[in-house]
Amino acid sequence: MSLYQVVDPSTGEVVKEYPTATDAEVKAAVDAASNAYEEWSKKSTVAERAALIRRVGELHAERKDELAKIIEREMGKPYAQSVGEVEFSAAIYQYYADNAEKFLADEKIDLLDGEGSALVRRSAVGVLIGIMPWNYPYYQVARFAGPNLTLGNTIVLKHAPQCPESAEAIQQIFLDAGYPEGAYVNIRATNEQVAEAIADPRVQGVSLTGSERAGAAVAEVAGRNLKKVVLELGGSDPFILLSTDDLDATVDAAFEGRFENTGQACNAAKRFIVHEGVYDDFVSKFTDKVLAAAEGLAPLSSVAAAERLEGQVNDAVADGATIASSGDRKGAFYPPAVLTGIDLASATAKQELFGPVAQVYKVSSEDEAVRLANDIPFGLGSYVFTTDPDQALRVADQIEAGMVFVNAVGAEGVELPFGGVKRSGYGRELGHFGMDEFVNKKLIRIAK
Repeated sequence: MSLYQVVDPSTGEVVKEYPTATDAEVKAAVDAASNAYEEWSKKSTVAERAALIRRVGELHAERKDELAKIIEREMGKPYAQSVGEVEFSAAIYQYYADNAEKFLADEKIDLLDGEGSALVRRSAVGVLIGIMPWNYPYYQVARFAGPNLTLGNTIVLKHAPQCPESAEAIQQIFLDAGYPEGAYVNIRATNEQVAEAIADPRVQGVSLTGSERAGAAVAEVAGRNLKKVVLELGGSDPFILLSTDDLDATVDAAFEGRFENTGQACNAAKRFIVHEGVYDDFVSKFTDKVLAAAEGLAPLSSVAAAERLEGQVNDAVADGATIASSGDRKGAFYPPAVLTGIDLASATAKQELFGPVAQVYKVSSEDEAVRLANDIPFGLGSYVFTTDPDQALRVADQIEAGMVFVNAVGAEGVELPFGGVKRSGYGRELGHFGMDEFVNKKLIRIAK
């Protein structure tokens, strides 16, 4: 059985298998990326690279129906959400095309002695390896490839084993957009082959989005070989509700924040920390909405993912939690559920539940809410809902996370930095920050 295969999670059918790369093919990919860096990147202008990345965005938009159907097959994402992901990816490429010259403009430094001049000039560093997950097959690639190809780095991309068809479609888009061979190379490699590629002296950095385990393994190899790493790992993001003047709208936001992509998002709201003044009403309305979502439910990405979530929920219940659920797991379909009464000393309280299950906790004060929000190994995103603007900023300042959204979910944007702290990783993507990770900020000091 091939490591890379399309398995329709709604049926369990193996749609197509793809051969895993040979060692020679992985080496050839790094060779091609290195040659493209020398022959294309160093000789191209920012304007030329911006035009190419703009065309990538246009091709995503033109092919959005085809691209959406691919990931609907690969990982079960509902068609409308799949189209939305492709459109967001297209917007990312467009953003870097529009802003490349501004982001890469020389930055003048005012000299203290006033003698001569100095500037920082941003330039590419070389070949990068990207390791991407299955839950957002196009978006994850866009936020890595968009800024780095525009900067002039070249990319060797290993996608998730269950996303070989979308990986091929992305590769074709870059070729059709006019990129030279090697500027963006898709490889169906094993973990061991990727580790060897990271060690190659021509490779200058690695970006991974995935699990803590994968992040630790990649960071270890990269560290041994003195390669920079950007990691976007797991999250168990708090949704803190302290007060509301429209509970129904807040419940709608809570539902949207938890259940987009069938709950399979690193930065989804996962732990709902609710003030006792609104707790009972919130739990009642939220649970009704969650259980009603069972109709028309999409599958998780795989049977294995659903079984893993089922095991975590069973453990939580065994530790004393109460579950409100609409049924039992059937294959890759896991019923939406709400967990309450979770023991803070249990493993569940510190874990990420990757799927359509929400944890709800009751607190009696702002301070308790903040303590509970931070009492987790992760620090990716967070959400604060309150009618008090001073409280919103006060709480936001205390939350240990890379992102805080106040009175909003789904408010990410191409211009906003994305990333976390603690065991959620390090580094930032999107916005101008995404172009400042794998870059040589070269000082040029000119004497008078």
